[in-house]
Amino acid sequence: MQSLAALLDQLPWNIVIIACLTLGLAPFVPEPHIREKLKMLAGGTLVKPIDIFDLLMHAAPFLVAALKLAVPLVAAK
Repeated sequence: MQSLAALLDQLPWNIVIIACLTLGLAPFVPEPHIREKLKMLAGGTLVKPIDIFDLLMHAAPFLVAALKLAVPLVAAK
């Protein structure tokens, strides 16, 4: 837990936000790719390994942002 907290603490917020806006939402047209993959997941059509990898790749910046928010809160308790 300490190493994860230290790693996330070293990562600047501006890099995390830029990653969320670029990799997380790209391509922007006709709709963000992560939205399309989440709709496929909800509809039960996310079955191909490439689609699962694609969802994980586009969701990674949002996961990092969530961890960067959550780790200090958990460590404070």
